[in-house]
Amino acid sequence: MLDIIQKQNVLAVEEAKNEIRSCNSFTERFGLSLSEQEIGELVRGRSEALKNTGLIEFGGGILLKLIYAFCDSPYIEQENYEAILSQLQEAFYYYKSEAQDAFSDDELIEFMVYVFNGRAQGSTEYLIETSLDALYRYARSGFDARNADEAGDLF
Repeated sequence: MLDIIQKQNVLAVEEAKNEIRSCNSFTERFGLSLSEQEIGELVRGRSEALKNTGLIEFGGGILLKLIYAFCDSPYIEQENYEAILSQLQEAFYYYKSEAQDAFSDDELIEFMVYVFNGRAQGSTEYLIETSLDALYRYARSGFDARNADEAGDLF
């Protein structure tokens, strides 16, 4: 039985790597691509983040959406691409878990892109420690993140 589970895990990892690898043909137009080593690191990071948050996913997970959502950011360059994706992926899983489904995956990513490309000016630290933390607190208190007037100067 353990042998079957290990084989399934290996297949899932390979599927995730293939899905991420396929994004390179799209992101290359923005001067971005991931090496085999970087893909491996991102898949390992995903596994660790899922384990830490208790979430479960199939396939390449949220990373595919993050890649497509952020690849045209003026603040991402080849030199920082993998590091930023890794930080965004970890933050996504953490806040998705903590917000207890207050937002859909797409809503959370949309918020992340908006702040990252706007007020955060490409700073994952600002995005994660200021904006996502505030979003989480307000989500827990019934705050509607789509109401920009109510958000005021918080994000």
